[in-house]
Amino acid sequence: MSAEAEPAVVEPDARQTSPQEAAADEPAAGRPENGDETQPYGLPGKPLARGPFLFGLVGGLGVLTAIAIAQMVMQSLSTIILVVVAMFLAVGLDPAVVALQRRGLARRAAISIVFAGVIVAFALFGLAVVPPVSQQLTEFVNAVPGYITELSNNETLRQLDAEYQILTQVRTFVTSTLGPSLASGIMGAGLVVLNGVFTTVTLLVLMLYFLGSLHTIKDYLLKLVPASRRPRTRSMAEQILTGIGGYVAGNVLISVIAGVLTWIFLSIADVQYALALALIVALTDLIPLVGATIGAVLVTGVALLQSLPAGIACAVFFVVYQQVENYVVYPRVMKHSVDVTPAVTVIAALFGGALLGIVGALLAIPVAAAISLVIREIVFPHQDQA
Repeated sequence: MSAEAEPAVVEPDARQTSPQEAAADEPAAGRPENGDETQPYGLPGKPLARGPFLFGLVGGLGVLTAIAIAQMVMQSLSTIILVVVAMFLAVGLDPAVVALQRRGLARRAAISIVFAGVIVAFALFGLAVVPPVSQQLTEFVNAVPGYITELSNNETLRQLDAEYQILTQVRTFVTSTLGPSLASGIMGAGLVVLNGVFTTVTLLVLMLYFLGSLHTIKDYLLKLVPASRRPRTRSMAEQILTGIGGYVAGNVLISVIAGVLTWIFLSIADVQYALALALIVALTDLIPLVGATIGAVLVTGVALLQSLPAGIACAVFFVVYQQVENYVVYPRVMKHSVDVTPAVTVIAALFGGALLGIVGALLAIPVAAAISLVIREIVFPHQDQA
């Protein structure tokens, strides 16, 4: 007897569903399943086709963004320069702070002493320069009525005035043109002075902040470097900062020498305002290449206004001193500061002056030294291994 196939056993919980019921059980389009709210608007669609229109749109937006960033940089260029100069001065004054720390002072006390010295230097410069300028202006204003009286008593001028009404035209010119011009010029000069005072105060405050947090800034920037390269980067950064500090200290020392010797010579030559003129020479001597010449021309011109022999003596003194400074003083002071050849120094100062003026000329030489160090320690070894 043949065995018949047993009927399939149907589980009690299992049941067949119709297509309508299956469609009802599926989640609706755009509605999350089981209350999932991670995609409340449904699954994203296909990405946009990368056609020429989209490529041009993205490229145009990139160009507009670059133009906007360039405009923002140009509009804030003065602020950027101020920050860079403050950081440069802070790095240059840090060796003095470290020297005071080696003598047992705390860093805050050392920073306070150095900053107080900077404030005193600014104050002494103002006290030495402002009174002579004010006195000269006062003497000129007081002498103007006498000049007018002398001109009125001149016979030739009287005849010319009778024929051409010169004095009447001069009065008209003074009241209608010269007076308003002088008034606007005085207001402009006052705004320039206020802007200079504000810039100086801001520079000093920034310098104080940078000087106090210099080590923190260095550690923060070193964290941007991979850990395997941090020791080498730290040693190079320390060498660069040491060179910048030595350059600033050496440049200030050379300027002090120039100012002191100029003051001694002008005092012996009996030139008026010897201290103020010596401070001007010291200040202009900070500018590479042309600073000493500018100060020499200014002082020689002032001396010529007093007497011809004094002017000639000043010209001879500055010619001799500049030769001594260029070939004796400068090489000995800077030999341990920046390792840059003279040709590179001149080229860097020219480019820095063309880009940022006096500030660029001041920053160009230490920047050139830093670039030279990076090329010597990174680029050359990499090329030797290639």
